[in-house]
Amino acid sequence: MNKQLLLTATVTLGIGLVGGYWLAQSPKQESVVQPAEDRKPLFYRSPMNPSVTSTMPAKDNMGMDYLPVYAEEEDKTDDSAGSVRIDAATVQNIGVRTSFAKQTLLSHVVRAVGRVAYDEEHIVRLHPKTEGWIETLRADKTGQRVRKNEELLSIYSPQLVASQQEYVLALNNLKVLEKSPIEEIRRGAEELVKSSRERLKLLDVPAHQLHDLTDSQSIKKSLHIHTPADGIVINIGAREGQYVTPETELYMIADLSKVWVYAEIYEYELPWVKEGDPVEMRLAGVPGRTFKGHLAFIYPYAEAKTRTIKVRLVFDNADLLLKPDMFTEVTIHAGKQLDAVVIPSEAVIRSGAQTQVLVVRGPGKFEPRQVTTGLSSDDNIAILDGLAAGEEVVTSAQFLIDSESKLNEATAKMMEPSPAQPPATLRSGAHNHD
Repeated sequence: MNKQLLLTATVTLGIGLVGGYWLAQSPKQESVVQPAEDRKPLFYRSPMNPSVTSTMPAKDNMGMDYLPVYAEEEDKTDDSAGSVRIDAATVQNIGVRTSFAKQTLLSHVVRAVGRVAYDEEHIVRLHPKTEGWIETLRADKTGQRVRKNEELLSIYSPQLVASQQEYVLALNNLKVLEKSPIEEIRRGAEELVKSSRERLKLLDVPAHQLHDLTDSQSIKKSLHIHTPADGIVINIGAREGQYVTPETELYMIADLSKVWVYAEIYEYELPWVKEGDPVEMRLAGVPGRTFKGHLAFIYPYAEAKTRTIKVRLVFDNADLLLKPDMFTEVTIHAGKQLDAVVIPSEAVIRSGAQTQVLVVRGPGKFEPRQVTTGLSSDDNIAILDGLAAGEEVVTSAQFLIDSESKLNEATAKMMEPSPAQPPATLRSGAHNHD
């Protein structure tokens, strides 16, 4: 029994020695876990502020260790500086949305608030041509509508009476001398009548009174003043019995058959509009009615306080529904159209002098790209250079991706090897002495 147990122990010991010797002599297998020294961090990043980095292990103000940042395992030789890779879960969590650039016609509609005003080209300011006293005032209410050649008032003027007397004397003189055998005398009498009549016309004596004076040769104490155009009396500057001079504004009369509307547009809308563009207008005071007009003039300066540009619109107003100083809603249909690559305006990132977008290069891969922008309309903007139709751009959460892009770009620059310093050279004129 003891011999059998001793034999078993001896055999087991021999097998163990042989197995140990074989394991010792066999080549060592590589570890599945990559040695730590082969995964050296590129740099260290603050856990509280990712923009703060260090090339050496460090601690922040709160005593927290900087986190090591390792190189990505996948090949990044095709990535440009600033490219960002984000896993699908993070893309979904931060709400990344994208849109495709497309070649299309870009147009614009300008909406603004307007104010109705008088047509300055159809405003009459009536002044007397001589001094005198107002005897009768027929148009005596502001807002009163008057017709062309309608009598407004009568005025007594000593100068007008004297001019009538001269005209009557010239007529009588011509009647006596018209049969004179001397041609120069007849011509002089005719010229005197003509000049006297012209003087009365220049003093605004109406044609019918001048005709009556010629026929009857009866001098009138007061003469009538008539309105030169249709319109609305918007100001009366004299009353009955008042002494007036050529400086006195008797009436201000405006023709409201056409009105102007002033509106202000923003600077970015200015390239779209031009004179002649059709305009639509609506007013709260005239519900259900749309007035159609056109853009007549773009003022050559900007308003200092609002930084807007004033435009003048023209509308027909035969029904007199448009009243000066009413506020309106104006829609300018800009006739200009632009065929360009168009993307949503929210995709554009403006930072300082640079304008860029984030282009989708693949699943979870984004590349910043500088672009040149053109005209914008509503929520779209034209891209003049830097982007082609069909490319996909980020339209939301791009600022988060852009921050990571700038961080990656700064890190890449920081990790670039510094250029070798040239060896020191001897100063000019220096010599070695034994």
